[in-house]
Parts: sequence; structure tokens; C-alpha cells
Amino acid sequence: MTFDSKLQRKIMGCFATGVTLVTTRSGDDIWGMTANAVMSLSLDPPLILIAVDRRNAIQKYLRDGQCFAVNMLRVEHEAISNAFATPGPKDFSQISLTVGETGAPILADAMAYIDCRLEHTLSGGDHDIFIGRAVGGSVNEGSPLIFFKGKYCGLFDETGVDRLPADS
Repeated sequence: MTFDSKLQRKIMGCFATGVTLVTTRSGDDIWGMTANAVMSLSLDPPLILIAVDRRNAIQKYLRDGQCFAVNMLRVEHEAISNAFATPGPKDFSQISLTVGETGAPILADAMAYIDCRLEHTLSGGDHDIFIGRAVGGSVNEGSPLIFFKGKYCGLFDETGVDRLPADS
């Protein structure tokens, strides 16, 4: 019996996730994508996992550049998340960037980031899993951008009221 992928998507939408901007560099070319399929795989050694759809153009840049950074987005970064969630070339011109140890672009005002050298690539259905060894990172202040039931939200607003989206 085949499991309904639409039901899987709906079920997994109930798992609130942080929103990140994964960035990479290959030569002079930089690329990025919005991602929530990100996790800390191991602390010893420090490994980070990202899952990327095989159709996503970032695949080539990750393989060629052998590095990536995971930039944790703040609630103020919803527009950046939307811009990098669509297929096609990405415009970094209005985004303030720094460079990590690996050469990967770092969002200057990210809530946090982790800079990784690519160590392994594995197949996972219609995605490839990229495992990187953390070589740098930083934590800043901010409230995280959260994705839940297909919508953005934050944990709490400045009044302490939760901002979870209503069921639709």
C-alpha cells in the first residue's frame, strides 16, 4: 500500500521548524536556498545535515564548492526566506553578507550561523543529504522565524502572546 505524500506533507507540517538560509560558494558564484530540512547530526565530530531536493540548482554549487553555511533566520527575515524559496537565480545584492572560514556567504544579521565543509553526500529518495563538518559559527540576538502548518510564525511577540497560525 502506498502512503499518500499529501498526507505526509500535512502531518509533517505539524512539526514546527526553524527557517534557515543555506548558502554556498563555488569560485565567484554564490547561491542560496531557504531550508528547514536541517539538523545537528553529531557533536563529536561536529556535523550538520541538510537535505536538498535533487532538482534544486544549489546541488551543483554545493558539490563544486564543497562548503555551506546554515544561517538561522529571524522573524524580520521573512522576505529573504520567501525570495530564496523559489527556483532560479538568487539576488544577494540587497543582503549584507560576510564570509565564513570556508568562503560560504554568511548573512550579516543572521540570528546564528554555522559554517561547514562538505564531508559526505548521501541519497535520500528525491533529495540528497549533504553532511558538513562545522568549522565556525556565531550566535546573535533575535527571535526565530518558525514555519508551522504551511505558514510563518514566531514563538512570541514582544507582548508575550504566541504567534502560532490559526488552523485553516
